[in-house]
Amino acid sequence: MGQVHAFDHPLIQHKIAMLRDKNTNTKDFRELVSEIAMLMCYEVTRNLELEDVDVETPVGIAHAKMLAGKNLCFVPVLRAGLGMVDGVLSLIPMAKVGHIGLYRDPDTLQPVEYYCKLPFDVAQREVVVLDPMLATGGSASAAISFIKQRGAKAIKLMNLIAAPEGVEKILRDHPDVDIYCAAIDQGLNAHAYIVPGLGDAGDRLFGTK
Repeated sequence: MGQVHAFDHPLIQHKIAMLRDKNTNTKDFRELVSEIAMLMCYEVTRNLELEDVDVETPVGIAHAKMLAGKNLCFVPVLRAGLGMVDGVLSLIPMAKVGHIGLYRDPDTLQPVEYYCKLPFDVAQREVVVLDPMLATGGSASAAISFIKQRGAKAIKLMNLIAAPEGVEKILRDHPDVDIYCAAIDQGLNAHAYIVPGLGDAGDRLFGTK
C-alpha cells in the first residue's frame, strides 16, 4: 500500500504559509513554489541508488558514493506543475523531464490526455509526478495511469497541498504510489477547491484569472 509523507520541516511550513497568503504577488509565489519543491525533493529522493567511487582529492583518495546512473524523471502535470520543475532540477540537473497535459471532458467529466511526452527509457526510470494541488485526485490519478501505460513502474507523486479526498483516491487507484506533500488540508468546498488551500495554483503562478 502506498504511503503518505507529510513534511513538517520548519522551512517548508514557513514557505507554505507565505504561499497561502492571498497578498503574495506572482513573482514571490513563483519563487516560493520553486523553493518548496527543492526542499521537498531532498526527501523524495532519499532512496535513490548509490554506487561506490574513488575520488582523488588534493591530499589523497576518498572512497565516496555518487548517484548510480541517470535514472530519474520528473513529470509536471500541465500547467501548474511547471512551477515545481526549476526547484527540483536545481538539485538534480541531470534528471530527464517529461510533460503530461489533461483536460476534463465537459460531458463525461473524465480526464482526457491531450499531451504526453516522456523519455524513451521511462520504464527504467523512477518517475516523480509534480502537481502543486491534489484536490479530488482525478487528474493526478489519470496522469499516473497514462504514465504507467508508457511502461513506467516506479512512480511517486509530489504535491504542495493535498485534500484528504485526493489522497484517498490516489491510494485507492494506485496503491503502489507514495504521496509526498507539504500540507494536508481539511477538505474540498462545493467547487472542488481545497480549503483553506491557496486558490488556483496555475493562475497564481502565471498571473492569469
